[in-house]
Amino acid sequence: MGVFASTDDPGSTGHEQVVFCQDKQTGLRAIIGIYSTALGPALGGTRFYPYASEEAALADVLDLSRGMAYKNALAGLDLGGGKAVIWGDPEQIKGEALLRAYGRFVETLGGRYYTACDVGTYVTDMDVIARETRYVTGRSVEHGGAGDSSVLTAWGVFQGMRAAAEHVWGSPTLSGRRVGVAGLGKVGKYLVGHLIADGAEVVATDLNPKALEWVRANHPQVELVEDASALVAADIDVYAPCALGGALNDDTVPALRARVVTGAANNQLAHPGIEKLLADRGILYAPDYVVNAGGVIQVADEIEGFNFDRAKLRATRIYDTTREILRLADDDGVPPAVAADRLAERRMAEIGRLRSIRLR
Repeated sequence: MGVFASTDDPGSTGHEQVVFCQDKQTGLRAIIGIYSTALGPALGGTRFYPYASEEAALADVLDLSRGMAYKNALAGLDLGGGKAVIWGDPEQIKGEALLRAYGRFVETLGGRYYTACDVGTYVTDMDVIARETRYVTGRSVEHGGAGDSSVLTAWGVFQGMRAAAEHVWGSPTLSGRRVGVAGLGKVGKYLVGHLIADGAEVVATDLNPKALEWVRANHPQVELVEDASALVAADIDVYAPCALGGALNDDTVPALRARVVTGAANNQLAHPGIEKLLADRGILYAPDYVVNAGGVIQVADEIEGFNFDRAKLRATRIYDTTREILRLADDDGVPPAVAADRLAERRMAEIGRLRSIRLR
């Protein structure tokens, strides 16, 4: 099968377990990070990406799995936080044998980790992985799954953006606002549709020419700019990072003209302290792991037996969660990211403690 390495002492990161997986014949190199199972089995997607090094892949999976623990806690799910990365170019090495090898590694964890889609992986990939493991969500409708989780991810981001707009401008709508969307991939394209339907003016960018062609064909009223730097400096009310993490950094925040940041990307804050820099500039940041939880809500619903209406209702409540976090931030005099962390940590501690009550 290849090389399987696991550690229950992954250093000072706070993770319960980090697993390194390798199958030389298929070219599989994967890392699975389990941050917490205090609320239940860890759930988080598998990212397939050509990292510059194993160190970069490890850093990403550690950040992403921690974020999933907080995201799942605030989404009200009885699930912990985990994430996986496959190191390599999916255009070059992804295939049935590699995905099935990865599925077997997931199965060896015995249900401590459930996987799903992320950057570089799709519903069809989950169907292949599921041929080797029971612990996979985000499957196709044909195989009893929820289908594309981007649908409710975008819906949840839109709900979080409505709450942020209400907090800043007094009304839960983006009508008449100018919204900049960075990334027109799986989530961004759906978000653009919600914004236009709500009456927003949309400015957008993407590195992929096919994504730009799609927007021109489906939403010709969207203004396209050259790159993310141009979007950050544009005259916009709301900035929505919807691509990879680290979009809010020491260069972009000082240049940002928006009053609100609400987007789908994970780990938008490049490093600790960026949340204070945003607050000092009077920019309201709705924490990414709060507003982008619609996708994990959707795939988590598969574990019960998927019902779209039920999952959408749960994702709609992201509006209420975001409102509560923004209120707590004001009351406590802290940035929303700090208020969100506190709320998530409180739930993990309070509910996780119940495991000490023995049922038998």
